[in-house]
Parts: sequence; C-alpha cells; structure tokens
Amino acid sequence: MSATVTRFAPSPTGALHLGHAYAALFAWRAARHAGGRFVLRIEDLDTCRARAGHEQALFDDLRWLGLVWGEPPLHQSTRGAAYAAALDRLDAQGLLYPCFCTRKEIQDEIARAASAPHLVHHGPDGPLYPGTCRALPVGERRNRVAAGEAHALRLDVAHAESVAGPLDWIDRGRGRQRATPELFGDAVLARKDVGAAYHLAVVVDDAHQGITLVTRGEDLFAASHLHRLLQALLGLPVPEWHHHGLVVDAKGRRMAKRDNAAALAALRARGVSPDRVWLLAEARLGGGVSVEGL
Repeated sequence: MSATVTRFAPSPTGALHLGHAYAALFAWRAARHAGGRFVLRIEDLDTCRARAGHEQALFDDLRWLGLVWGEPPLHQSTRGAAYAAALDRLDAQGLLYPCFCTRKEIQDEIARAASAPHLVHHGPDGPLYPGTCRALPVGERRNRVAAGEAHALRLDVAHAESVAGPLDWIDRGRGRQRATPELFGDAVLARKDVGAAYHLAVVVDDAHQGITLVTRGEDLFAASHLHRLLQALLGLPVPEWHHHGLVVDAKGRRMAKRDNAAALAALRARGVSPDRVWLLAEARLGGGVSVEGL
C-alpha cells in the first residue's frame, strides 16, 4: 500500500486567513497521522493577481503554524508543457472543441432560453453552457482558430462520459460516489490567455505530485466528479478525497481574503498562538466564536 501524500495548494493573491489555516492543518495532520508526506503547490496561474510578496507571506504563515514540507513547492506557472500535453491527449480523443462565445453571449443565450425552463440546466456554478459552439462544423472551427479568434477549449462531456464509461470515486466522509461529471456541462479546460483552467491543472498536478489523498473544503465536493472523469481520460492514478467543513465568518459566509480580522498575520500580531488558531478554526466550522473577541 502506498504512503499517504496530501497537499495544500494556495493562490498567492492575498493574505492567508483562518479558513486556509484549517485546510492546511487538515491536510498536514492527515499525512502525519498516516506516516506520509505533505507537499505544497502554488496555484499561480492567475498572473494578473499573483504576487511574490503574497507568496513569501504565505510561507511565513505556514511555518508559523508549524507546518513543514519535504520538497520545494510546485508552481503551476512552470507547468505549461504538462497542461498542453494533457490537452493534446484529450484533443486526440476528439473530446475538446473551441468555444468562441463571450461571457455576455452565453448569458444572453441562457436568458433567451429562460422562457423554456426545460432547456436551461443548472450546475454547481449556475446555469450550464448551452453548447452553442459544440455543433460548429470542423472547418469553421479550424478557420476561426487559425484566424486568431479568441476562444476557450471545452470538454464535450457527453462524449467524454461515453469514452470513459461508468466511474466512481471515494470520499472518506461520504463513502463511494458514482461519478456524475455532467453536473458541470461542457467545462472550460483552457483559455487562450490561461494555459489551463483549474479543473485540468489540479488533476494533472495531483498526479505529478503523487497525491493519494485530496483534502479540501466541501464547497469543492462537486468538482471531484469532473476530476474523476479527467483522470480516467488521461490515464492518471485515482486518489481518495476528503472534503471537510468550511470555516465561516460571523454571518455564516465562507471566509474570503477580505476578512482581515481572520488573516493569520493579524492573529499572529495579536499574540494568538498556532495551537489556538487550530482550535479557533474548528470552532468556526459551525460559525462559532468570534475572532474579534481574542
């Protein structure tokens, strides 16, 4: 049986907060409990928002919490060739198509279909893409791409499911799950300005880093259905998942980087101990104690 390998994958776009601390500690403790390894990944594909200063700050926060990682962090910004190879493999199976629709055009199409509710399908992130470009003739697709027209690459999920066949995956909190990636419709896997979207990058990088247990918040539970499909299509190993609860603010909302009172640097400056951070994060899973009262 292979050793347990977990990861924490923050984006260097702002200060880490109490929610990040819980996610990082959850992954670290899961690996430590099993005598395994904990690794870091820096999800810095959003070059417009990623900052070197934020990255150093998150390293400082994690070390203050007492977390250690046994190998250099993996930066997604260095992984373009791996993502391109994955896209080529999917394209060779006839599973991708270029989508030239702008966000406004998609919204307008969905709005037009609203008069016939049975034609509008909803997923975890809202109304699904209606498939406008899926039916474009191959020649038209090639000509528009060759002309440099901006486009995204979408997964033809119905075709992909027929290729992969029935799939399942294991969540340690909820048991075995039947994969239903159609929840996301024809998901975007890449854009012209971003070499890989989250769903593709995370699957490719989890395999590259040898992750055997993906720990993350329950808000990403549905994403695992799509990730399981991509693993099958790309011939990648299948980890287990454990989706934990979310640390919320005083109003019951998932914490965001704007929550300055819960920023780890702010808590550290106020004399809060790392052990207290873990206890506080656990309490806030249900919207418990207030950070302001520390």
